[in-house]
Amino acid sequence: MPYDQGVAARLRAAVMRARPQALIDERKMFGGIALLLDGSIAWGVLKSDLVIRVPDTAVALQRPHTRPFDFTGRPSRGLVYVAPPGFADEGDLDGWIALGIAGAQAAAKTKRPASRAGAAKARARAR
Repeated sequence: MPYDQGVAARLRAAVMRARPQALIDERKMFGGIALLLDGSIAWGVLKSDLVIRVPDTAVALQRPHTRPFDFTGRPSRGLVYVAPPGFADEGDLDGWIALGIAGAQAAAKTKRPASRAGAAKARARAR
C-alpha cells in the first residue's frame, strides 16, 4: 500500500507552520516519505501512519496511539509510529512536529563526525 497522500499533505503543512524558514529535504524511504531536518529524519509517512524521530523512545511510547518503529522486524531506537487517531486534530499533529524537531536535533548532536574523505565528497557535491 502506498503512503497516504492526505496525511503527507497535512504533515508538510504542519512542518511549514512550525519551521517556515527551515530547509526540509523530502525523500522516498521505506515505501513512504521521510522529511529530513538538517540531514536527520524528523518526520515521515508510511501507509497512513506518521513516523516521528523522538529524543526518548520510551517516553514517546507512553503516549496514546504509538508503537515502536519496527520496519525491519527490530525496533529502531529514536523512531516511533503514530496511528491516525494520535494526530487527528491539528494540536496533536503540531505536538508531534515539535517532538520531531527535538528528535532530529538530538540525533544531529550524536552523529559521528564525517571522515575526511566523506567531508571532501560533501564539499565537492555542494559546489
